Amino acid sequence: MHFWVSYPVVPNAARIHHNGVAKPSPSFSGNPALVKLGAAIRTARLDKQLSQEALADKANIDRSYIGGVERGEHNVAVINLLKIADALDLKLSDVLSSSDL
Repeated sequence: MHFWVSYPVVPNAARIHHNGVAKPSPSFSGNPALVKLGAAIRTARLDKQLSQEALADKANIDRSYIGGVERGEHNVAVINLLKIADALDLKLSDVLSSSDL
């Protein structure tokens, strides 16, 4: 079954600027929980000696989105968290527990 839509379908939960870059969440950017989660993801990425670009490639997520997640700018969708955790060879529960959430 195929559906026709008259709007662009964006593959991730982030809103996209006119230049193709995910913009920070207007309601949640800087939220302490997102900042903690981003810091935990950054720490795990650095522990695995991965660049943001390498992590993004493994997770099939845009590199600028990964940067925004690490800065606590995005209210991350669960599917993207699962992709990031998998790319880090971690369980999502390990990422969450290391963020002290």
